[in-house]
Amino acid sequence: MNWQTLAANSPYQTAVAIKQQLDVGDSLEASRGIEELIAALSRSEKRALKSQLIRLMMHIIKWHTQPERRSLSWLATIDNARDEIADIQEETPSLNEAVIRTLWDKAFIAAKRAAEAEMGTSSAITQLDWVDVFQRQYKL
Repeated sequence: MNWQTLAANSPYQTAVAIKQQLDVGDSLEASRGIEELIAALSRSEKRALKSQLIRLMMHIIKWHTQPERRSLSWLATIDNARDEIADIQEETPSLNEAVIRTLWDKAFIAAKRAAEAEMGTSSAITQLDWVDVFQRQYKL
């Protein structure tokens, strides 16, 4: 069985296939399926973490670049993205600060590109630090 493809396409179908392997007594094959399912779920959670980090950084870049357009919805998005990241980390403790730091540079590049596309202008922001992204309280 191609566990990697199955797990990438459907965690539910993977779990069903693992149960079927256990039902026929093939614990070795079931174990392979479980290992791949865990890996696939970990990759999925890491992608979700990166997506939220990009979303968070993008709105902070916009916040700094266009102060005249600051809004309650931007504040809500910043708070929501922070909450989503915290939830992901609570559910998957291995996605800790060290993992975020490995994603940081690529996430910043993607966030800046997205922010500039939404704003229709370039941003002078060349970096964000941990405090900017996770600790600073943004207020109108």
